[in-house]
Amino acid sequence: MSRESQTVRIHRQPKSAMQSGRAGAGEWLLEFAPGEPKRLDPLTGWPGSGDTQGQVTLRFPSAEAAAAYAAARGWTYEVAVPPVVKADIKPKAYADNFRFGRTDNWSH
Repeated sequence: MSRESQTVRIHRQPKSAMQSGRAGAGEWLLEFAPGEPKRLDPLTGWPGSGDTQGQVTLRFPSAEAAAAYAAARGWTYEVAVPPVVKADIKPKAYADNFRFGRTDNWSH
């Protein structure tokens, strides 16, 4: 597949499932579409292909910057807009466990 007809996907990096923080979740990623189907290696049984573009991920601060980069190189791109998720997080303090007039049950 020639580089001029390359298809890329632009999407926002998801929040890590391993931690509760949102660091790095604001970045936009540009990833290449697979150029050829994966096939099983006869020796190891692992899937793989000769397409090295699948290993490349570019990071951008905004979707517009990623789209401009792809357009400047003549690549076809699609932007996956993430759904708006409202974080309903209440700030808590350790001292609230001992406050007077607490209505919640004590857990221990």
